[in-house]
Amino acid sequence: MHMLARLALPIAAVLALTGCQAAAVTPTPAPSAASASPSSAANAADVMFTQMMIPHHEQAVVMSEAMLAKKGISAEVTTLATQIKNAQQPEIDQMRGWLTAWGASEHSDHQGHTGMDGMLSDQELEALKTAQGTQAEKLFLTGMIGHHEGAVAMAQEVQANGADPQVKKLADAIITSQQAEIDQMKKLLEAR
Repeated sequence: MHMLARLALPIAAVLALTGCQAAAVTPTPAPSAASASPSSAANAADVMFTQMMIPHHEQAVVMSEAMLAKKGISAEVTTLATQIKNAQQPEIDQMRGWLTAWGASEHSDHQGHTGMDGMLSDQELEALKTAQGTQAEKLFLTGMIGHHEGAVAMAQEVQANGADPQVKKLADAIITSQQAEIDQMKKLLEAR
């Protein structure tokens, strides 16, 4: 036992010194708010896409909730609104996690640009919230088609300019699912 104790002490000392040297050779700078940058896999296009897609998705959830709160809405539109809400809220949570991991703010200089990327204006959103029946369905479908088209364009842009594989995977999912919903909404709109 005494022999093991004598060997353990020098080994522990070497390991401790090795750890200290590694820390001295490769210092890790503390991130600052001004210089926070995404992980090595993400670039500025990934961050901008994520920062812009969160409020974009949030508005789609608000639009869907407005429809789900109404009486007299068709089963097809109610199902679609539920589907959109259930798909986009988890994506919002996922994107917030990425921004946190990257040390990036959730808010960017691009906030508040209504009319861009299919975002509804405050007036259009209010009209949707107050409309009833078939008129509400038409406003929802028309607004969500434009909204989804904006999301698809944003996703295509990050596929071309982004670097993070997880962001590109989400962009693929957005393009596939939202293009299918656009096609479905166009058919529903024609039937009204």
